[in-house]
Order: sequence, then structure tokens, then C-alpha cells
Amino acid sequence: MNTDPWLSVAAATVEDRGDEKGDLFHVKHQDDAATATTFDDTPLAREIADLNARRRALEGVTPPLPRQTRVITVSNQKGGVGKTTTTVNLAAAFAAAGARVLVIDLDPQGNASTALGVPHTADTPSVYDVLIDEFPLADIIQTSPESPNLQCAPSTIHLAGAEIELVSQVAREHRLRHALRDYLRDAAERPHVVLIDCPPSLGLLTINAFTAAEEVLIPIQCEYYALEGLSQLLGSVQMIQKHLNPAIRVSTIMLTMYDGRTRLAQQVADEVRGHFGDQVLGTVIPRSVRVSEAPSFGQTVIAYDPGSAGAVAYREAAVEMLTRGTTSPVTPADGKEN
Repeated sequence: MNTDPWLSVAAATVEDRGDEKGDLFHVKHQDDAATATTFDDTPLAREIADLNARRRALEGVTPPLPRQTRVITVSNQKGGVGKTTTTVNLAAAFAAAGARVLVIDLDPQGNASTALGVPHTADTPSVYDVLIDEFPLADIIQTSPESPNLQCAPSTIHLAGAEIELVSQVAREHRLRHALRDYLRDAAERPHVVLIDCPPSLGLLTINAFTAAEEVLIPIQCEYYALEGLSQLLGSVQMIQKHLNPAIRVSTIMLTMYDGRTRLAQQVADEVRGHFGDQVLGTVIPRSVRVSEAPSFGQTVIAYDPGSAGAVAYREAAVEMLTRGTTSPVTPADGKEN
């Protein structure tokens, strides 16, 4: 058995990168100093050194927390771009940075609730009850086992029928907004950040999310057809601005599923940055086996493997978003401070 701890770290890092050749990665332990020196100069060794440096840098960072609750809708009408993954891992990263975070799961599949370890069986009070039966939001919120700072308003299968039931409701586009407003007004400790996970479609659930939020975060995968449907999403945001919520804006675009070894990923990143400029985060989220594995254990990658490349990237993205979004202190409109 190979007992060299450095080589064990190297093997784990190859697996975390999602390298298809990871299973073929075998290194024979040798005491030859020259061989070790050569190995230290490999791209893999440099990648490990860079990851360790980023971990150390995060340990010394205390990002500013917003004085007014930031309500952010995470949306992309194209499926498979890492929308829910981004929502839950950003939420956990915000919580790890000291922020109080509420995740509102508006996707009937309930994947965000699963990843946060929150029960969401059919008989669980959920966002459906808030939207249809006007339950107070505070009555359905659960605390994630990951952190006392991380809470979730879960989704259940009943939410799948909410699109139809909302059609006949009064103020159908504003029901989540009103519920969230009442919750923030009465909460003893208001969350610093609210993240709303949307279904991958433009229906009444997504419109409720847009109407309730002030910011939109768009995850974009660094793959072919990455920008497909994006113009439609931006048009939807403009429609919401004009008719329902003038305050909403696209504040953040996050590049996900990035593989720096491929020219395509680099080209997509360059194209997105060239088109959207400062709206694009400097941090990119890499493809990572650990990120994909974490939900099957009912965890975010921050809890599942906090030292992995994916976890470090989400923590860096959270710090960048908190730093970008916090300007001079702001007092909420109702006079309450966090």
C-alpha cells in the first residue's frame, strides 16, 4: 500500500477535478529525490499548490455583511447549468462566511431542499402553502443541519400544481413578495441574504421569484450552447422590470462547469466576459466530482468536502459577491436593522 501522504493528496485532487483518466492515475512510491523534484514541477503539483494557497487566503478573509437583506433569484431557463447546485452551495458558503441565509425552494423537484438536508415529504408545510393558502413564511422555514445560519423554505411535490392554482388567485404574481416582505418585517433576526431557486421555465413560480427579488444571478455553463435562451431570460427580466418590479436587475453572472484544460471553456468564458463585463464574477466554478456527489448525501459541497476545488471556488464566489454588493450602510425601509 502506498503510504506517501503527498501522493494520496495528488490522487484525490485528480479525482476531484473530474478527470476521466483519474482512475488510471497510479504513482509508484520512489525515494529518488530527483524524481520527486520532477513531480513537483508537473501541472498537477502546481494545481495542488494553487488550491492550498487559495484555502489559506480564505482563512484570513472576513467579508462585509449587508445591513439590508439582499434578495437574489437564481435563474436560467436553460436546464442543466448548475442552477440549484449554485443556489445551495452559495448559500452554504455565505453561511460559512458568517451570514444568515434563507433559501426559498421554488422548484417542484425539491432538489435544493434535499441538498440542504431539509425534510420535504408531501405532508411537510412548504412554499406551496405560502403561495396558495397564505401560510406565514415563518411557519414553514426549517434550519439546515449544516449550520444554524442556514435556513430553507422547502418545496414539496404539491408545488407542481401551483402553476395552475395560482391562475385564479388574487395578486398571483406578488404572493411570494408579500409573504417575504411580512417575514422580513417581523423576523427577530433578518437574514443577510435570501436566495430563491427557480424552476427552469418562465411560469408563475418564476415570475413570483422575479417579483420578490431585487437581484438576479444567472449561472452559465462553460459549454457549447451556453448562451442559448439567455436573450429570452434577459427579455423576461426587462418585462418584469416594466410591469411588476422596477427594482429588479441582473447583478451577477457566474460561470459554472469550467474545465480550464479545454479551449471551448476558455472561449465561452471570454465571450461571456466580453458581452457582460463587470456583471461576471471573477471566480469560476470548476467541474468537480465532489460537487456532483454532495447532494446524494443530503449535503452541500461545503460540508461534504470543504477542502475540494469546488468548495473553495464557491467560498471565493460568496466572498466576491458579499464584497461587491456591500457599499455604504443602508437602513431598511421599515427602519429595522439586521
